[in-house]
Amino acid sequence: MSALREIAEPVSGRLDGEGRLIEADPPLAALHEHAGGRPGGTLAVPQIATLARLARRLGIIVARPAIAADGERDIDLWVRAEPQGPDVALEISGWTVRASTPAAAPEEESGREADFERAAADWTFETDEMLGLTHVSAGAASLGFADGTLIGRRLTHLLRFRESADGALPILMALAERTRFDGQIAELPGGARFLLSGVPLIDGMGRFAGFRGSASRLEGEAAIEAPALELTSADQVDSAAFGERLDDALRTPLNHIVAAAELLRAQDDGPLRREYAAYAGDIASAGRHLLAMVDDLVDLQAIERSDFRPETDRIDLADIARRAAGLLSVRASERGVRIDKPGEADSLPATGEFRRVLQIMMNLLVNAIRYSPEGGMVWIRFEREGDAASVTVADLGKGIAPDDQARIFDKFERVDPTEAGGTGLGLYIARRLARAMGGDLVVDSAPGQGARFTLTLPAA
Repeated sequence: MSALREIAEPVSGRLDGEGRLIEADPPLAALHEHAGGRPGGTLAVPQIATLARLARRLGIIVARPAIAADGERDIDLWVRAEPQGPDVALEISGWTVRASTPAAAPEEESGREADFERAAADWTFETDEMLGLTHVSAGAASLGFADGTLIGRRLTHLLRFRESADGALPILMALAERTRFDGQIAELPGGARFLLSGVPLIDGMGRFAGFRGSASRLEGEAAIEAPALELTSADQVDSAAFGERLDDALRTPLNHIVAAAELLRAQDDGPLRREYAAYAGDIASAGRHLLAMVDDLVDLQAIERSDFRPETDRIDLADIARRAAGLLSVRASERGVRIDKPGEADSLPATGEFRRVLQIMMNLLVNAIRYSPEGGMVWIRFEREGDAASVTVADLGKGIAPDDQARIFDKFERVDPTEAGGTGLGLYIARRLARAMGGDLVVDSAPGQGARFTLTLPAA
């Protein structure tokens, strides 16, 4: 079977509503045939077929890099899939055959080892650079989602990641360093747990393009319990260094990505096609989400050190609440939510670190805005009782069931991982900070009756 040569001109094709290749220029037809497909049959190149399904499901143009196998060689492609009624039109360019080498490089050996793991796994997957699923095997039916609904979903929304014995998250460290990961424990909302591993995917331009990985089900709690660790000072230095490396490695490029995407969306340099402007908005939103994740992970590394001590200052809880409400006023108005913030004359002296208390208030208000119905209101109320000063943030959202009220303060816990939201670290960090400052953070809620989060600090 001869490998396809490099092709300079774009190649076209068309899939019908059943994913059958009904039209194809000769190079695409040959690639389809080499992958085991037959004329007019279902497209046999999974990387291209996955992008076509994603474009059809979302109803938008999807344009991404892909790597297709042809014999013993890989071909780098740029695939553009455009829904046209029930069909999907394909335009494939950048056909570049990767050069083969007689001896396997260490990365190739790692890839071969990963292939063996994939063969023995319960299900396999591929993601894009944002951990969005681009391919899952049939074995992923064990996740309990309807067929075809996993593509485009992020692993971070589908699964809860658990830290390893050393307190790290292998998949996030690999994402930061663009390397292989092993031993990542992930849990479904129903309790089923899997052990994930993966290798990085590199596109034809040498850029990180996601992960190809495998998932094996873990049976029994004994198989997944991590041994208790006592952090030494050296461990704490390593932990702090990791937070600094993560911050340095991700923050600057993410800021550039968000700024560039916002510039594109603003169309200052000229009009863009509507789908490209939408892409720019999605990129900016995803970049901000990752920046928030970086903030949370850096905070997590800090607050879990035994020598972490927040400052103790005289602060005004009412003033901090006004500042937080002002910073979030645009976000609230975009969702049609009104914040009933304290008046300028209101004051409630307390003790704590100004920056950390503002961080907690921002987290509580962001959550309240996110879960409030359109046209709803978020209340901020104060109370002093004895030596304690407290501020309550209340909303009219869907509320939290009693069984979930304890675990929402756990690390990486979210009531519904499939729902748009944060990283599952915000409330964990907020409560740790409150308790480190001599106070606490509690919730009072019931399904259908909204939620009331109360931050208590020592009164000044």
